[in-house]
Amino acid sequence: MNQSVLFPDLQEWNAQVFCIDFPAQVQGANIECRVTLKTLLRISVSLLDRKDLEVAVKALALFDEYRFDIEEEIEVLIEQEAFDEQGRINL
Repeated sequence: MNQSVLFPDLQEWNAQVFCIDFPAQVQGANIECRVTLKTLLRISVSLLDRKDLEVAVKALALFDEYRFDIEEEIEVLIEQEAFDEQGRINL
């Protein structure tokens, strides 16, 4: 794992846009990162109903299960400077 990008164990479910928000740290700077529910489903090849009352818990569990793969993809996007208009990395 490349230590130039650090991923603290902080993440939260964003119910407004159905995604997990989490930080990355690059040379002391914090970068907001986001992985959508759609991407989590693609990674996990699981079925998850957006209307499910437990969607946040399941999404966070999927994030934890596939965290390493997500971090690897985010790291590539950071290196490519693929920031959105808010300075965030989206996967």
